[in-house]
Amino acid sequence: MDAVKVKALEDKIQRVIDEGQGRLSLAIELPGHSIKNNGDIQYSAASLIKLPILLEGFRQIQNGKLNPNEIISVPPAEKVGGAGVLSHLSHHSKVTIHDLLTLMIIVSDNTATNLIIERIGMTAVNEMCKRLGLKQTRLNRKLMDFDAMQSGFDNHMSAFDALTCLKAIDKSEMFHTKSRESMLWMLHHQQFCQKLPAKINREHIYVANKTGELPGVEHDCAILRYKEHTIYAAVLIDGLKDKGAGSEVLARIGEYLNEYMMEDFLG
Repeated sequence: MDAVKVKALEDKIQRVIDEGQGRLSLAIELPGHSIKNNGDIQYSAASLIKLPILLEGFRQIQNGKLNPNEIISVPPAEKVGGAGVLSHLSHHSKVTIHDLLTLMIIVSDNTATNLIIERIGMTAVNEMCKRLGLKQTRLNRKLMDFDAMQSGFDNHMSAFDALTCLKAIDKSEMFHTKSRESMLWMLHHQQFCQKLPAKINREHIYVANKTGELPGVEHDCAILRYKEHTIYAAVLIDGLKDKGAGSEVLARIGEYLNEYMMEDFLG
């Protein structure tokens, strides 16, 4: 770790925070150093809540409680809007549990997420949050349940907790190698790459990320890797008036992490 380069990275990120809209929280873990800004503050999780759902799904697969090849019907009444593809499929859709987990991550499918929550249980997801030691994360409602939101029930997460989820997916001994590889494959094939990964040189740097968004909210968290060097990053933003401004802040932070990796690790 080059202290001068780390300080330069911290200064660039601080300028982005100072110049940006809304309230920003971040947690970035470099090899040998961490960058933090209100990382323990609780935010509306948006689709970042899908990370502990994914982890609990794979825990149940490992334990034989959940069969990844089980066929699940997608009744019209269960289809919800927002991100995803299942809501647009034919009237009598059927998919496997593994398909649901994959769609939940790579296209952030809300219908798939709700079907997984129904199958594995909201209580089990929150127990997984406790197992992981998450401090600010809780699943309190299904996705796109606006009635629950208006009644004060929301899903929550912090930047630190998002980082913990990424590290669990990447290297926790709670999960078999095959499970970690499957979860990483899903994150690596993420289709929403306009935030942290937008300006990253993916020819050199491996990226596995998960985004989240709601009105006024833009989140992203990512695993960035070159050879044996890994960076974990989580950036959460709310209070935005301009959705594009949030994505641009995330893209700039990703760009600075890319520069740091290219210079420090590739140079």
